[in-house]
Amino acid sequence: MNEQAFRANQIYDWLWVKSCTNFDDMSNVSKLLRVKLADKYVINAVKVDKSQFSSDRTIKSTFKLYDENIIEGVLIPAADRMTACVSSQVGCSLTCKFCATGYMDRKRNLNADEIYDQVVLIDQQAKLNYQIPLTNIVYMGMGEPLLNYANVLKSIERITSDTGLNMAAKRITVSTAGIAKMIKKLGDDQVRFNLALSLHAANDIKRNEIMPINEQNSLKALAEALKYYFSKTKNPVTFEYIVFDNFNDELQDAAELAKFCKHIPCKVNIIEYNPISFAEYQNAGVDKIEAFADYLKKQGVNTNIRRSRGKDIDAACGQLAVKQTA
Repeated sequence: MNEQAFRANQIYDWLWVKSCTNFDDMSNVSKLLRVKLADKYVINAVKVDKSQFSSDRTIKSTFKLYDENIIEGVLIPAADRMTACVSSQVGCSLTCKFCATGYMDRKRNLNADEIYDQVVLIDQQAKLNYQIPLTNIVYMGMGEPLLNYANVLKSIERITSDTGLNMAAKRITVSTAGIAKMIKKLGDDQVRFNLALSLHAANDIKRNEIMPINEQNSLKALAEALKYYFSKTKNPVTFEYIVFDNFNDELQDAAELAKFCKHIPCKVNIIEYNPISFAEYQNAGVDKIEAFADYLKKQGVNTNIRRSRGKDIDAACGQLAVKQTA
């Protein structure tokens, strides 16, 4: 456009640091250039469609994309942190039997800027409603992040950049259902963010039943990939484990999990299950969950029980699914 080079820096700053969505608001850019930009370009910003507030202060938002697709994201406030849970795909191509998103079709991957915009919008909600900025980001919303690898990594690069949101990589966690070759690629790329694996069974027969992705990514393949990842990054891994009633809630299941944990430095987050209408799974009883956690701790496994947030607005883990309304 034959403009001076510093204009590019100004516009970049407006787009990524100030998260501007309108050329008219770029006040230090000449009016003539703003008109030229608006004539030639469009800012495909993500917009909040609607938000729901849980009794536990969790906020779930549906976000509208430029092509009218809808995704969901969640703000999870806690005493010591303010976490954004963001989506990486419109829908999901995996068919995990216990997850509402798994019953949706995958329409497309999100672009890096669409993931970035979710973080910006949820940060704005945190500041507006709780006067506290975001402290953490989890890629645990709709979609499988490692099947949108390039855009997920590009979004994190921008989020952590000092010419972006300047958040620390160690405050970001990417959660995967377990794609061995992509876990190895994370190792090759020596990523600095945290990795979580949705495990939910340390037994191939049981894991195949609830997570068909395991048929091509067996526990043996995942263990090898995780060891490779750790050798490259020295980052411990978090295993997420939902204890389902009468499925994976016995001490034998805990013993299998403890054995799997010996492969690499790790911790286990036991997650409360949130039943969905599509599936018959139920959360195990409190006594079973506590006995399961106690067994792991006695085996030397760093174990935490995570209570669900936002259940009353379908914002809890495994509940994100855009409900079509007439």
